[in-house]
Amino acid sequence: MPDDFVTIDAKNLDTEAAYRLIVGCVVPRPVAWITTVNPDGLVNVAPFSSYNYVATTPPMLAMNIAKRAGAPGDAIKDTARNIKATGEFVVNVATEATMELMHRSGQNFPPEVSEAEALGIPLLPSRHVKPPRIALSPVQMECRLDQVVVLGSGINTLYIGEVVAFHLSPEIFDGRRVDSVKMRPIARLGGPFYAALGEIFERPMLQRPPGGEGWTGPESK
Repeated sequence: MPDDFVTIDAKNLDTEAAYRLIVGCVVPRPVAWITTVNPDGLVNVAPFSSYNYVATTPPMLAMNIAKRAGAPGDAIKDTARNIKATGEFVVNVATEATMELMHRSGQNFPPEVSEAEALGIPLLPSRHVKPPRIALSPVQMECRLDQVVVLGSGINTLYIGEVVAFHLSPEIFDGRRVDSVKMRPIARLGGPFYAALGEIFERPMLQRPPGGEGWTGPESK
């Protein structure tokens, strides 16, 4: 088989070129639609697609938040500033139904402007943290900050939070499992593109996961 691949040495890439490649290669990416509050109680809403779960005991989420492109000095984004100041945030799952509103919340609003107010995003109070939940999302996860890890050259920082409460719509949760198909989550691709779940493939589990989710081998329920 001929090796006709284009090889690019990563050490020679600038930030913009590296970003284009990595967001084009690592797809699809789930979207964390994050709500935070500043010390004065102003609600911030913003989407981030460099995000995933990183632990199950306790359940933990992590998202990479980069500094504002082209901004001078230590110009961190409002979400990162709020998380550092309060140690709290809520991750709301973005869906096909909320895609347009989620996308619009990603524009650069001034720090003194609440995206929730500007865009009319309905909110619900959280139980354990100050940031509210997005009422339109079928899954809302209240989180407390656990770790902040500066990555690479310092442009990117990983924020790791422990999930202290899950809020699940009965439309997608049967008391045991979350129905991803009914949830209809939205995913991020490279450039201006998003994606839905599309075709789903089923294969038997080859190792028993924690809790046995999807497991049909010995001792399955």
